[in-house]
Amino acid sequence: MTEALTHTAENSGITAAQAQPGASAEPGSAEAPFATPGVEAAVHAIADRSRHAARRMATANRAWKDRALRAVGAALQENAPAILAANAMDVDRGKANGTSAALLDRLTLTETRVAGLVAALENLANLPDPVGNVVRGQTLPNGLRLRQVNVPMGVVAAIYEARPNVTVDIAGLALKSGNAVILRGGSAAEATNQVLVRVLREALESVGLPADAVQTVDQFGRAGANVLMKARGRVDVLIPRGGRDLIQAVVTNSAVPVIETGEGNVHIFLDESADENMAVEILLNAKTQRPSVCNTVETLLVHSGSTVLPAVAAALRAAGVRLHVDGRISAALPAAIETEPATDVDWGTEYMDLDLAVAMVDSLDEAVQHIRTWSTGHTEAILTNSLSNAERFIAEVDSAAVIVNASTRFTDGGELGLGAEVGISTQKLHARGPMGLTELTTTKWIVQGEGQVRA
Repeated sequence: MTEALTHTAENSGITAAQAQPGASAEPGSAEAPFATPGVEAAVHAIADRSRHAARRMATANRAWKDRALRAVGAALQENAPAILAANAMDVDRGKANGTSAALLDRLTLTETRVAGLVAALENLANLPDPVGNVVRGQTLPNGLRLRQVNVPMGVVAAIYEARPNVTVDIAGLALKSGNAVILRGGSAAEATNQVLVRVLREALESVGLPADAVQTVDQFGRAGANVLMKARGRVDVLIPRGGRDLIQAVVTNSAVPVIETGEGNVHIFLDESADENMAVEILLNAKTQRPSVCNTVETLLVHSGSTVLPAVAAALRAAGVRLHVDGRISAALPAAIETEPATDVDWGTEYMDLDLAVAMVDSLDEAVQHIRTWSTGHTEAILTNSLSNAERFIAEVDSAAVIVNASTRFTDGGELGLGAEVGISTQKLHARGPMGLTELTTTKWIVQGEGQVRA
């Protein structure tokens, strides 16, 4: 874990002009700058404008918000050449700086990915508005009528890195749920996010909603992120998305309430009854479709009674997956299948690449124990033809998503019908799993009476 974000006076003296994206390390690093009074005042002013915009967004009806989402989608299509040109600059800079292949994949936008963002916005527009939804209600014996209803959070902030798609996803979800959003997208996607935020703000204004419902503090660099984390009372909730160091730094140092999105050390347990064809197809999809994302499988646990291990391992190797295996797996595989020894480091690693840790277990109990020891609580899956084993796995595995006989890649807001997602929450308070529209609301109690007083 890296040191705290608020550092000693010897790290101060950076001005707003100096604190540009790319000027220093990400939140949580030893180089994170101490915010000057000027930066603090500027970020507070942004947050205050966001709060004013949030009050207007809270009164917008569904039709108005859906118009805004469709306007954003149309603007993304119209500005796609400028977005992709800016993104190419970010990608080229990332390559020059030695950014890993996994992060470059997350950073990269293509025509297909932009089209996917537009489709996600259209899906959001087609979803019911969560604001005003009645969670529960009743009439008390004294005649008081009670309703608990969903209402917007207010000002939602997000700190993330190298993920320009998150800029659109979080803004879209925030707008549909009646919130204002403040974004800190990181230096890696600086050029892309600058264009995206401009497009979002112009689209909002075009339909009569406040441009300040979408703002960024990227211009203040990491010092701005530090101020954002301390802006309790101005910012209602903060959502970090990124690597473990970034997430834990925000969780540790934020004074603003945080919804923690966790890393994905994801497991699949291959039960002895699992079908070979199904196992091969699911493992290939879960590991190789897009290795750089958090719902990709990182550890395969194989029951010692399974006969499908050689076929699965051969298919994974043919797809370019590097297998980090324990001694029992190594002994069970033909010599022609290349492997390397696994250590405890492998069991705890989110590779985000074409690497897979593989261990042999003798029972479902042993598989569950391994998961409890090493899991980050994101997603776990079982491949089995045993209903009783499936039910036990569901009951005994404590993760945000538990999957039976399907790829772990389905732990995704869009795939699960949420339109998009803010992130995958691995905590247990308020939001858990893919966070969609409802997770960006809180509740309000409405009590209506006719003159009742408490006895």
